[in-house]
Amino acid sequence: LGAMVSRAHYEKVRSYLEQAGIEKLRVVFGGNTQGDIFVEPTVVDGVGTDSKLFQEEIFGPVLAVTTFTTLDEAIALANDSVYGLAASVYTDNLRHAIKLSREIRAGIVTVNCFGEGDASTPFGGYKESGFGGRDKSIWAHDQYTEIKTIWIDASE
Repeated sequence: LGAMVSRAHYEKVRSYLEQAGIEKLRVVFGGNTQGDIFVEPTVVDGVGTDSKLFQEEIFGPVLAVTTFTTLDEAIALANDSVYGLAASVYTDNLRHAIKLSREIRAGIVTVNCFGEGDASTPFGGYKESGFGGRDKSIWAHDQYTEIKTIWIDASE
């Protein structure tokens, strides 16, 4: 992992670490900053649904962990946000993988892996995540082009 992209980005991510301290959440791993713009990969446990760490997109090396007991509770927790860019599901149960993938409101759901897929798969968020369209794949074409029709009557 490298440094944050800018000082402003670093400050934003660091503010979430400070928020974890204010909320007295348990930092299981990491939580330190180094130099001017480096944030150590961090795992924060016991994050409630009312926490900024749960409700907002951090875009930094911070994993906010919330506990659930049932599949339906996991789905409700995953959907309890105004954002829906991406979700990752880890399971050895194919039925659970399919149910979670269908019911989690996110632009991409990966199962037993993390990433965006390859260049042929559309990428973009649901709800307030992303820019309202899809990037990558054939679905990105309309985001970067403008359709124009020219009709010429060439008959004599």
